[in-house]
Amino acid sequence: MNFADRVGRVEPSATIAVSNLASELAADGADVVSLSVGEPDFPTPAPIVEAGEAAIDAGHTGYTPSNGVPELRSAIADYLGGMGLDYGPENVIVTPGAKQALYETIQALVNPGDRVVLLDPAWVSYEAMAKLAGADLARVDLSPHDFRLEPALADLEDALEPGALLIVNSPSNPTGAVYSDAALAGLRDLAVEYDLTVISDEIYREIAYDVEPTPLASLEGMAERTVTVNGFSKAYAMTGWRLGYLAAPEPLVAEAGKLHSHSVSCAANFVQRAGVTALTEVDDVVAEMVDAFETRRDLLVDLLSAEGIDVPTPDGAFYLMVPVEGDDAEWCENALEDAHVATVPGSAFGAPGYARFSYANSDERIREAVERLADAGHL
Repeated sequence: MNFADRVGRVEPSATIAVSNLASELAADGADVVSLSVGEPDFPTPAPIVEAGEAAIDAGHTGYTPSNGVPELRSAIADYLGGMGLDYGPENVIVTPGAKQALYETIQALVNPGDRVVLLDPAWVSYEAMAKLAGADLARVDLSPHDFRLEPALADLEDALEPGALLIVNSPSNPTGAVYSDAALAGLRDLAVEYDLTVISDEIYREIAYDVEPTPLASLEGMAERTVTVNGFSKAYAMTGWRLGYLAAPEPLVAEAGKLHSHSVSCAANFVQRAGVTALTEVDDVVAEMVDAFETRRDLLVDLLSAEGIDVPTPDGAFYLMVPVEGDDAEWCENALEDAHVATVPGSAFGAPGYARFSYANSDERIREAVERLADAGHL
């Protein structure tokens, strides 16, 4: 077979590769503690499950309008409106996961050779999606600044070209950083000056600790140039349900909608019905999950500190970046083989010299993971 050049530009997902290796060890009888997966360890809240079951029982198993059922698009617009974002149902495309929303947006916006700018460390699939579109990729390293954006704004400007696409993720995977209002204001000024389009990936928005993440599209001058992407996987523990969305000016919705209708057709009907319940009925359950994540974050930071490893305390998501010695991919492989603890190499996110730890696991297992790594000489 002759394969398209575009697939040769990308590598398989590093996070999936680690998960597969951990699964192989577990299948051989090893007790693997996973600090690698980007998935809440909580069940989907019962009201959401019940809504999905009721939707199936009611016969909501056929196609929906391609951009999503009106009830869900209205609920999404109301949710975003509560943050000061002026989106209507006509500005929303409901997708099978936020990843599909990102993919459709990048495909709709990027021609071969167009500049796409990432803030490193950046989620692994941004690079792959940009390369699949043939982008000229530029990366801005935030690691010298404890993953803060404001001190790196000059570096960001150096990476820009007029009309470029910038991808922003706050709270961030893999760092857990929430960018300050001052940083976002500086970013806004650059976006206006260079006529940028910005994708604001806000999938972890509801998982934040003692800080309220500012939606990028709410800043003056940003609504007309921002595509807001979000989904249900993280905040509502709905990873396997595959439900996300993009909200954008109508011209982008029209163009991305073409890709959407010719690829996935629509998100699953009954899942969309359950999504309405997620947005309207489970705030208390989400708050309990966020409280648990905050407790685990503090535990992991303290345990690492006791081993002499100081890390920036993340303000959101459920990850933190841990500096490691030597080749980070080799470190992660040895940690998995020697201590049976799964982590993800920082180089997969554009941050060599780090490993990403996910604290989407119980207090007991987090303690055990750090103890195993210390006993094996990896901390």
